[in-house]
Amino acid sequence: MAATKDEFFNPIKLSARDKAAATDHTARSIISAEASQREKKTEKLRQLRLEREAAEPAPAPARAKGRKAPADH
Repeated sequence: MAATKDEFFNPIKLSARDKAAATDHTARSIISAEASQREKKTEKLRQLRLEREAAEPAPAPARAKGRKAPADH
């Protein structure tokens, strides 16, 4: 059985507009999926951070350092 070019290539030519629409659709779906994954990850990390902060005791406020008087020469 001999392979022909029709088996590997689509004999119907797509217009430039159709190619651009297909590319646009694919790119938008990829971007949307990545944004969704990023939002899920952000929410998960935020929840973990809030749980960790709730488990830790509140840090004591830092003491204000007093200014030293300038040394007289």
